[in-house]
Amino acid sequence: MGIFDISFILVILSALLTLFLSRYVLRNKPITQIQRLTSISFICLFIMCIGLIVQKICAVFFHANPVYFEGFVYLGTCFLPVVFFLVALSFSKTKIVFTKKYALLFVIPILTLLILWTNNFHHLFYQKYSFDLNEMMYGPYAYIHLAYTYGLFAVGIAIMLRHTVKNSGFFSKQSLLIIVGVSIPVIVNILGSFNIIHMDIYTTPISFIAAIICISFSIFKFHFSSITPIALEKIVDRMSDCYIVLNEQNVIVDFNKPFLSVFNTQDNKIRNHNVFDIDKNISFERLQKAIQSVSLSSKTASYEAYVKNIKKYFNVEVSSIIDKGNFLGTLILFKDVTQHESDLKTIKDNQDMLVERERFASLGQMIGGIAHNLKTPIMSIAGATEALTDLINEYDASIGDDEVTFEDHHEIAKEMSSWIAKIKTHTAYMSDVITAVKGQAISSNESVESFTIDDLIKRVSILMKHELKHSLVELNYDLSVDNNFTLHGNINALVQVIDNLISNAIQSYNGQPDNVIDFITKQENNSLIISIRDYGSGMSKDVQNKLFKEMITTKGKNGTGLGLFMSYSNIKAKFNGNITFESEVGKGTTFNIIIPCEKNIEIAND
Repeated sequence: MGIFDISFILVILSALLTLFLSRYVLRNKPITQIQRLTSISFICLFIMCIGLIVQKICAVFFHANPVYFEGFVYLGTCFLPVVFFLVALSFSKTKIVFTKKYALLFVIPILTLLILWTNNFHHLFYQKYSFDLNEMMYGPYAYIHLAYTYGLFAVGIAIMLRHTVKNSGFFSKQSLLIIVGVSIPVIVNILGSFNIIHMDIYTTPISFIAAIICISFSIFKFHFSSITPIALEKIVDRMSDCYIVLNEQNVIVDFNKPFLSVFNTQDNKIRNHNVFDIDKNISFERLQKAIQSVSLSSKTASYEAYVKNIKKYFNVEVSSIIDKGNFLGTLILFKDVTQHESDLKTIKDNQDMLVERERFASLGQMIGGIAHNLKTPIMSIAGATEALTDLINEYDASIGDDEVTFEDHHEIAKEMSSWIAKIKTHTAYMSDVITAVKGQAISSNESVESFTIDDLIKRVSILMKHELKHSLVELNYDLSVDNNFTLHGNINALVQVIDNLISNAIQSYNGQPDNVIDFITKQENNSLIISIRDYGSGMSKDVQNKLFKEMITTKGKNGTGLGLFMSYSNIKAKFNGNITFESEVGKGTTFNIIIPCEKNIEIAND
């Protein structure tokens, strides 16, 4: 029997390779559980190979009975399936927490070694030993050992296969490569054990060479011991967002657990089903357009969708999966934004309430002034009616009086016309007051109309007259734009903004009388600029930096900060305009309302 035949050389190469790989998998620090288990599996293979090498050398050169070396060879053979099973568990679960139940896995391997070491007394494992497996005669216990060994290998392969099915692409190739490698020696040994093919005792370690090559390629190429692929499934199943993966035919090939729970469905109802058939509550028209728009491109399409049956809002992101220019499928991510939508609605409702409260508070402050503004014309009208009553009585008494001439009749008529003209003037003023108040009182009044600078000034003057008079502040008009200059939009919104700026300007004087506020109009670069300038206390740099960005007030507990914030928002939204300002502490502040003349019609209509 020659020693350096091809089988013996391959066994030596297997021993060297397993020794190298057992150390190589431990190169990355810190060492993980799967690295240790993988290294132990290579050590088991190394023990098998060394035992067979020593067995053949001793049998050829020293004529030693080869069966005596089986006890050493089986130190690797018995524990290899157990270690492989643990590798499979660690691969699928990321990390195993070892408990007492795992010790049961070692009962059969330890019992096998004890029976093998005492085989000469009972022949339960070998009845006849031979280098040729076809001449080998096994005892009854050997079949228990074989069933347990191949059973563990089969379960380990099944675990890896199940884990592979749940993953795709890169990770699937990694697991399949390991499964193919491990399957080769298992299949060879099963065929040899049942005398289907001719085998000798070296066939098993030689068949493991293929497994070693596959596992080595997995380690070098796919970083088998890295925690990233191992933990991927756990990560995607614990993430709050749902996802599904479609193949080229839009058939669902993968998804995570949150998708099943959120959409109240089951694995068998969606896997291998076309995405457009799974749920009629999803807007498939938009989804189909999104899938078509991202195919063969790296961009992402997104849209917001509401799913009726589960009453949830989702931000749907659709991306194509492309590998080296080849389209593999589509990834659809569902981000639940239901709470976000609810929060936005709550914020909007609260903001609307604050705006309404501020608006009515401002209106309430005007009521006293409005009452005073109406009191004067009402008293004047009352006086005019008394005068008209006197003239009517005088005219009635003059009828039939020969001393009353035609000139006297004309004089009475002239005086009556004079008083009627005064009544018309006062009633027109009262109408303007009512119109101005009504415009500020009705929050739903979003009408778009044409109005002149004169209309604007008239309403502002009416609404601010009392506050200006009460504060002993004069509103000085510097109008560089014709009073008939026409604007288009919501006049009430613009009046509210200007009134708020004038009110702030009054308060900047801190109650000091005999001051002036400038109301300036001018036209620059096809825009109308309305400026409100005071010469009061001015604003600090800190207030200026926050202005228009948040609801800030300089009035302490008496202010909400909504006034300027609302003013800025109104000009932006309803006139496509802007508000700027210049301020210096102790010298005053100027606010500039800039309204584009050409665009305010379209913006108001929007």
